[in-house]
Amino acid sequence: MSFLLTLLAASVAFYFIIYYSFYRGLRCTSQAKLHGKTAIVTGSNTGIGKATALDLAKRGARVILACRSRERAEAAVYDIRRESGNNQVLFMPLDLSSLQSVRDFVKTFLKTEPRLDFLINNAGVMGGGRTQEGFGMEFGVNHLGHFLLTLLLLERLKQSAPSRVVTVSSMVHLLGHIDFKLLESTKDLVQGDRNTLKNLQVYAHSKLCNVLFTRELANRLEGTNVSCFCLHPGLVQTEMGRYLGCADDSCFYSVESCSSWTQKGALRPLCTALFRRDWSLSVAGTSLTVLWHKCLPKEGTTLWLRNCGRRIKKMPSGALFFPAVCLSSLFSPFHPVLSCKA
Repeated sequence: MSFLLTLLAASVAFYFIIYYSFYRGLRCTSQAKLHGKTAIVTGSNTGIGKATALDLAKRGARVILACRSRERAEAAVYDIRRESGNNQVLFMPLDLSSLQSVRDFVKTFLKTEPRLDFLINNAGVMGGGRTQEGFGMEFGVNHLGHFLLTLLLLERLKQSAPSRVVTVSSMVHLLGHIDFKLLESTKDLVQGDRNTLKNLQVYAHSKLCNVLFTRELANRLEGTNVSCFCLHPGLVQTEMGRYLGCADDSCFYSVESCSSWTQKGALRPLCTALFRRDWSLSVAGTSLTVLWHKCLPKEGTTLWLRNCGRRIKKMPSGALFFPAVCLSSLFSPFHPVLSCKA
């Protein structure tokens, strides 16, 4: 009898732990007000991006919704303005599958916006195809588009410091690796016909690119008061499921009781942007740490310089602190993935 009572008590305790951790406990406790601050959130017409933009708007920030679809973005602007009471919510067109679109977005932003306090690289895709420049879609959108966007906005971020770059990655980056020879020859992270498993594989590779990029960016911006983070948002029911062949909620049904809904998923990018502590953030017991696993200095620097068109014949000692600046013209061309100049 005592065993059954103990088991029942343990079950009830476990239930409340799960309930408060995933449902009641997950809330951003920051009381920060953001009047006078400006934020860009990519992919913010739906899902985590929209929920993040909404919370920033509620805090008084000027929020730029950087999205591809004008119709869906303008609908999101309407929703966010209505719910937040903040009319400083704007749409600027950005198609991350086009590097020219990235440059056009930055040109417009720099002409119209005097500051940038938060850059939240949230948008992501999975499912194949090619960008306008011929890169694999996941590599082009999830990494390369955000890479160029961030670099072209660096000076404005520095001018507005203290500022932050927050990139939404995923824990699946642990399954990723980067084949630089394959990337050079095919402009993609995988080759061959696509299926659901391969879609997940290349997505993991692209998320590893996010992590490596954040590591290298943080290193290069040391001392500038521009902080760089990437994060795993948790298991969230968003439109990403459509890339796994889930038109409905079937992919999430079995884990629904332990998954964050969209607003909860927005907590990690939001709190990473707002909290002051740089290395470990905590929200109701949920650790929000920068994903340093697999952030090898050599791989991060190699990815950065390959993106900018330079081959490293021999990795210098102290490569973590390699002094080359991508925005300069120091690099001799080598099959450049992109030009890092506006």
